[in-house]
Amino acid sequence: MHTIVKRLTFCYGHRLMDYGGKCRHPHGHNGLLEIELAGETLDQRGMLVDFGEVKAQLVRFVDEQLDHRMLLRRDDPLIKALSDVGESPFIMADNPTAENIAKLVYMEGKSKSLPIVAVRLWETNDAFAEYRE
Repeated sequence: MHTIVKRLTFCYGHRLMDYGGKCRHPHGHNGLLEIELAGETLDQRGMLVDFGEVKAQLVRFVDEQLDHRMLLRRDDPLIKALSDVGESPFIMADNPTAENIAKLVYMEGKSKSLPIVAVRLWETNDAFAEYRE
């Protein structure tokens, strides 16, 4: 089995609804995504997938949808307040936890037909969430 990992960084803000800890307040992170891909065979170049292709397929989504945006649950009252001042938060069905953001990026990679097996989102230097099927 061949495995590669591509890292992408982005900055985002969020807050968690129905949560009693500090993360109930709007705050930000410098996130590090690790996108893991795997497969049994290599192409004619000797590659599972070119790192540049992984970047091209996912960096646009991350840059346009997540980077420097507030990620908010669809029922968060902050959505209206931000929209009223011209901001466009990224709206998620579920709480924008590290777990749910990792799953979101994973599903985007799958939709691009990448042989993705896992996405890790490092929310801080010492804590990450991972999604894999």
